[in-house]
Amino acid sequence: MDPAVIDLSRLQFALTALYHFLFVPLTIGLSFMLVIMESVYVMTKRPIWRTVTRFWGVLFGINFALGVATGITMEFQFGMNWSYYSHYVGDIFGAPLAIEGLMAFFLEATFVGLMFFGWDKLKPVSHLFVTFMVALGTNLSALWILVANGWMQNPIGAAFNPETMRMEVSSFRDVLFNPVAQAKFVHTVSAGYVIASVFVLGISAWYLLKGKHIGVAKRSMTVAAAFGLASSLSVVVLGDESGYALTDNQKMKLAALEAMWETEPAPAGLTAFGIPDLAARKTHAEVKIPYVLGLIATRSFDKPVEGIFSLVAKAEDRIESGVVAYGAVEALKSNPQDVAARATFEQHRRDLGYALLLKRYVEDPRTASPELIKKTAWDAVPNVPVMFWAFRIMAGIGVLMIAMFATAFVLVTMRKHDTKWFLWIAVLALPLPWISTELGWVLAEVGRQPWAVDGVLPTFLSASSLTVPQLLTSIAVFTLLYGALAVVEVGLILRAIKKGPFAQHDPVPDGEPAEPEPLTA
Repeated sequence: MDPAVIDLSRLQFALTALYHFLFVPLTIGLSFMLVIMESVYVMTKRPIWRTVTRFWGVLFGINFALGVATGITMEFQFGMNWSYYSHYVGDIFGAPLAIEGLMAFFLEATFVGLMFFGWDKLKPVSHLFVTFMVALGTNLSALWILVANGWMQNPIGAAFNPETMRMEVSSFRDVLFNPVAQAKFVHTVSAGYVIASVFVLGISAWYLLKGKHIGVAKRSMTVAAAFGLASSLSVVVLGDESGYALTDNQKMKLAALEAMWETEPAPAGLTAFGIPDLAARKTHAEVKIPYVLGLIATRSFDKPVEGIFSLVAKAEDRIESGVVAYGAVEALKSNPQDVAARATFEQHRRDLGYALLLKRYVEDPRTASPELIKKTAWDAVPNVPVMFWAFRIMAGIGVLMIAMFATAFVLVTMRKHDTKWFLWIAVLALPLPWISTELGWVLAEVGRQPWAVDGVLPTFLSASSLTVPQLLTSIAVFTLLYGALAVVEVGLILRAIKKGPFAQHDPVPDGEPAEPEPLTA
């Protein structure tokens, strides 16, 4: 296959996924913030909290619509651009996506209309239940999608069947409780909570700077500060758990994001700064923080962390073992009753995917020379500079978020909501969590390369038989369409913010005093 087809297919999916993930985390986080705000309304029966909830609900709805639209397009791309991937591992990968549609998406679709149009038709407690179900649906959707993605990172609970020449589920329980998937879910969802908190905090800060809607802005800022501080702290803790999961399941990704060429002896230090050099295969000007990597990766001070050179040597061994498995599969294709070939395959089956890496260079992996095997083993190393800097920028923004929300929490506790220097920081910080989460996805997906499914199916074997003009045309159409939708989305959000929370006044319940918006000069 033309390598340009592979590269363009990857580019198209990357653009679609990164675009889709602009909206998903805000939907995930804002949904539970709505639950918190509406819970306060139900408990206090103060109309201002109903207004607060409805205002942020409007922004949630605008974002929700585009997130759904872009997610559907992504799922179609598995069939359009990655048809062999869908054929080879569809039995496993398709199951979580199907459950996501049947369980989570239908749950959201059932209750989201009631949430928007049921304010005057449902009792407050009933409407709160509806809002909670929408929030539950959005988070369950993330769970099942990340179960599917986690399996791509750590393909347990499945086995290759030489009779069908496909991967098949051997234990759905293992697929569901995959440690990588669970770590990715809690880390990703927490990042979504941070994004929503920054979104609410930034817009509230803008209102306070302008002296508008002060009552709503102060209450929203208080919720965002508390929710954001808890979420930003949990992102760091759960990110540490993700690092520990890498040690057991994706050692090459861990070595690449640390630009760690040699095995780091115990107690392993974390590289705070360095300049990775691919040509020399070393990292210049390293600045290390002692003990930290050992704690994150091994939970100990006495265990080393494997480097890239050691892992490449293991990849070379696995390629050689995979070639034996490949030969056994070819024998079984000719004679499914070949007992010796079956025994050989069972002995080497876990390395079959590594033999497929050789297909980039030769039609039959069994013909590969020792020199070609050595060269191919280095293909198992992802892009080290991209991994190294993506991780450090992501982690740096995470630390800034903790500092910002800790400051916000102190200020709202002291009732100093109108501290101008902090309000400007909150507004200017709006893009940062999106940058961090996008880099997180780059880290996860680039770190898995050269695999579509780690150790099972190389990316270059996964694509559909398309042409370069077809891909360029579809990329151009998607870019124009998504660009137009992004303009519409941002325009609608800005329009809703400009109108403010009192664009449609909520009726005040009988017997309760109205709580008007505070007057401003």
